[in-house]
Amino acid sequence: MHKKSDNAQWEAIADDYDVRVGDDGNSFHRNLIRPATLRLLDPQPDERILDVACGNGVFSRYLAGLGVNVTAFDYSPKMIDFAKERCVAFARHISFSVADATDYNQLIALGAGQPFDKIVSNMAVMGLPDIQPLFRAAYEMMKPDGVFVFSATHPCFQTPGRDFTEDGTGLITYDYIEPQRYSYQILADNEKSAYHWHRSLQDLLGICFSTGFMMDGLEEPVYTLGECTHPVWTKVPLPIVVRLRKMKVKNYYE
Repeated sequence: MHKKSDNAQWEAIADDYDVRVGDDGNSFHRNLIRPATLRLLDPQPDERILDVACGNGVFSRYLAGLGVNVTAFDYSPKMIDFAKERCVAFARHISFSVADATDYNQLIALGAGQPFDKIVSNMAVMGLPDIQPLFRAAYEMMKPDGVFVFSATHPCFQTPGRDFTEDGTGLITYDYIEPQRYSYQILADNEKSAYHWHRSLQDLLGICFSTGFMMDGLEEPVYTLGECTHPVWTKVPLPIVVRLRKMKVKNYYE
């Protein structure tokens, strides 16, 4: 498995991504990711929330509109430039930085010694060659009972060898159990792609559990009929959205 992030592909796609996502997100974000994430994250005014791999800042902007104090970062300098431009009206509530989500020390530095109430990562985990530094840092940077909500392409249905059935009503998946890197088209009808790292559920959640998190929420959002061009995605989830909780540890010797 590759261990070092490479932002060259994301720098190349940043302009297209910013145009497609805009201020309010594309239909995938608005209809699937945002509603499920908000239900699991339950952001409250004045909370301090870290937005991991924030892209052009669309979710940071939404959180700031709810009165949240947001610390946001992305590995792509272009993405952060777009985020600052689009979120200028919320500059008092959002701090943007360029940082690598696979670098534990860079992540810890973002906390500035103050714990976060919550952490969120929208559709970024599968783009990281090594996720252990992120989950370890997230656990250490959060208050007790804090939550980390992340979404990713669903590992059961977005496998490297995925294909549709001949009649178009079902999905066939291949190469599920073994972790691997593959090239993935990030935006529909756009030839530019980036690397994704496929991990089975046992691998993905195993890292969460070994870090110390407990999973206490999970959603598999699907489109309603008419929201997408392929009917399969009304019955099969494209993403998975997970809530992890940092459990309070009772000291029985007190």
